[in-house]
Amino acid sequence: MRQELLASQKSGRGILLDPRTKLALLITISVFVLSGGIGVNSRQFAPVLSAVPLILMLTEGAWKGSCIYFALYGGSYLLQILSLPYLSGLPSFFVAAICGFLMRFVPGIMMGYITVKTTTVSEFVAAMKKLHLPEQIIIPMSVIFRFFPTVVEEYNAIGDAMKMRGIRFGGGKAGAMLEYRLVPVIMCSVKIGEELSAAALTRGLGGPVKRTNICEIGFHVQDILFLLLCAVAFAIPIATMIAGR
Repeated sequence: MRQELLASQKSGRGILLDPRTKLALLITISVFVLSGGIGVNSRQFAPVLSAVPLILMLTEGAWKGSCIYFALYGGSYLLQILSLPYLSGLPSFFVAAICGFLMRFVPGIMMGYITVKTTTVSEFVAAMKKLHLPEQIIIPMSVIFRFFPTVVEEYNAIGDAMKMRGIRFGGGKAGAMLEYRLVPVIMCSVKIGEELSAAALTRGLGGPVKRTNICEIGFHVQDILFLLLCAVAFAIPIATMIAGR
């Protein structure tokens, strides 16, 4: 398991945001981008929110992820603008469906990936404690934060082991690849879930006394700017509804 998963805080690369700010961005992007915007005015604001994951990935130095995200979202956005006015019938339906799916789901997925990747369990637990959430929510979510990165590491290790044995796609052993990779991943996922649940309890997450935390979290200038962006996103449809009355 990587050392950063066990650390109390992440390294200082990129824009350092409070976990509560990341969750606010995740909720805002999921609500407005996934829904396509509430009202005409907020619909025009969706591309601005979609640019937030790209900015965060660029500051983190995740060039590969940034290029993939830009190609998926930017390519879909340009394809929709340039091709739909000249298409009709079934081609127009397929282009609109594919571009709409990518433009609505990819930003939220990438923001969720950034939130999990750049937030340690200690930071997340400290943020949830400050929000005064109950233990019934904090413990499962803290397990989830540790679960997915651990499963990804196990999947990569299994993939390396299969490559050493010559089991891969395109080698006439697709069935064996699915069997020898899928089954170990499922077994590892079950075991990892049980171990992380036990680790969460042994770390005192379910204890009756107040739990201390060595990591320091708080809002800074960058947090205020992103929170203002979230507030503006919610204020636009509210202002539109009030003005419509």
